[in-house]
Amino acid sequence: MASKDLIIDASDSEVSLALLEDNQLIELNKEKRNIRFSVGDIYLGKVKKIMPGLNAAFINVGYERDAFLHYLDLGAQFRTQHKYYLSALQKQGKVVPVHKFKPDPDIDKDGKITDVITQGQSVIVQITKEPISTKGPRLASEISIAGRNLVLIPFSDKVSISSKIENPDEKNRLKALLQSIKPRNYGVIVRTAAEGKKVAVLDTELRELVRKWESAFASVKREIKSPRLFIGEMNRTSTIIRDMLNVTFNGIYTNDPVLADDIRKYIKEIAPEKARIVKVFKGTIPIFDHFGVNKQIKALFGKTVSFKHGAYLIIDHTEALHVIDVNSGNRSRKGNDQELNALEVNIEAATEIARQLRLRDMGGIIVIDFIDMQSNENKQILFEKMKEVMANDRTKHNILPLTKFGLMQITRQRVRPEMNIVTDEKCPACQGSGEIKPAILFTDELERGLAFIVDKVKTKRLILNVHPFVAAWLKKGLLPVSRRWNLKYKIKLKVQPITSYHMIEYHFFDTDENEIDLT
Repeated sequence: MASKDLIIDASDSEVSLALLEDNQLIELNKEKRNIRFSVGDIYLGKVKKIMPGLNAAFINVGYERDAFLHYLDLGAQFRTQHKYYLSALQKQGKVVPVHKFKPDPDIDKDGKITDVITQGQSVIVQITKEPISTKGPRLASEISIAGRNLVLIPFSDKVSISSKIENPDEKNRLKALLQSIKPRNYGVIVRTAAEGKKVAVLDTELRELVRKWESAFASVKREIKSPRLFIGEMNRTSTIIRDMLNVTFNGIYTNDPVLADDIRKYIKEIAPEKARIVKVFKGTIPIFDHFGVNKQIKALFGKTVSFKHGAYLIIDHTEALHVIDVNSGNRSRKGNDQELNALEVNIEAATEIARQLRLRDMGGIIVIDFIDMQSNENKQILFEKMKEVMANDRTKHNILPLTKFGLMQITRQRVRPEMNIVTDEKCPACQGSGEIKPAILFTDELERGLAFIVDKVKTKRLILNVHPFVAAWLKKGLLPVSRRWNLKYKIKLKVQPITSYHMIEYHFFDTDENEIDLT
């Protein structure tokens, strides 16, 4: 079984999560800590404009562009939900529990939006796609509230089981169990993580989800104004951890002690014996450098991505689709069997492409131009391989067989903007001017900084973080430069290579990991 580690880099402005399998970067998520309009957030919006031709409406949820709500996304129980909201507005005292509320008939699935909502009306909606490019958020009015094991759907009565739970006995057990404990007027989707869970665990989670939904209506009389946030999803970091986290992890490392405590508490609920895998990373080296994540990001997010034996991918993006071209490059060929070589490169490319789709969170239409193969049998082998390597992708996707031109089409659900990291760097030496100060004087600059610290700060133990090339130069030879500085200034200097630094970037730290200001 592959070794899995989750690395979490938390700063004041952003949280980055890297999933490693056998030390290979498989998934990367970044979240700005002040982000709004995340998938799962529930808003009380106001109908701004109805578009009968589209059978849809534009809803003001407080974003700079109005959000889009199609009739088919209203949900069959839209009238019941809106009636419940109005009753909560008018109710004196405690709001009626949903299981005691009399539902209205379902709306007509082939109906018109003008029959159901009116301009200026307040509606409860949920973000299903975050704002992407020039588009506002995409909405649905059929609400779903996700937990670790269950997804609650108010005003429905269906119990659905995840298709990834394959054991028919377990499916029947979970369905019977949920039908016996769920309140009336609530539907439930049982997630894959619920497999094997006891009734007490599922009942506790179900009650908490019901409480979360119904408690939101207790405050509607005090906060009638719309648009406003009605029920916030967990922050995206917690959501990603909830969805990614499972007991197969070997280690979870973060540089944030508070976040580590939260994760530890969460793991104690699902697998108490695994709480020890959560560790707080301490050190002057950035956590992503220590685990080799930054180096892999630089190698994997460019337009050209190399993989085994000199083969490479070229990845291009347009507004409507992504195009991936597979090239054999200078790959050494075994024998003269061109068909076999093409199959081998394509099989290896499929694995890397599946990794890239998860890493960059590419969505929409993806067209892959594989190396041409003549054999239908080989085309089927490649198709099956692609399905196999995409099996671990949690995002909904659909893979079509190769066309006669060697093209494969994949559609992958896009609910958030694509992860786009610029790997090309502005020249750190000249800042784009084309002129630099003499490189031979760089070590003199380092030594001046060192002398200043020794004289002003009066410390004898220091850490110097520099680019790996500079670190190697400072430590080379029988009597390295760093050793000569130790003798000259009577100090103990530790030189550390940092892959994320540019060539002439450097920082001094004391032994308590505090950066020393040279100004």
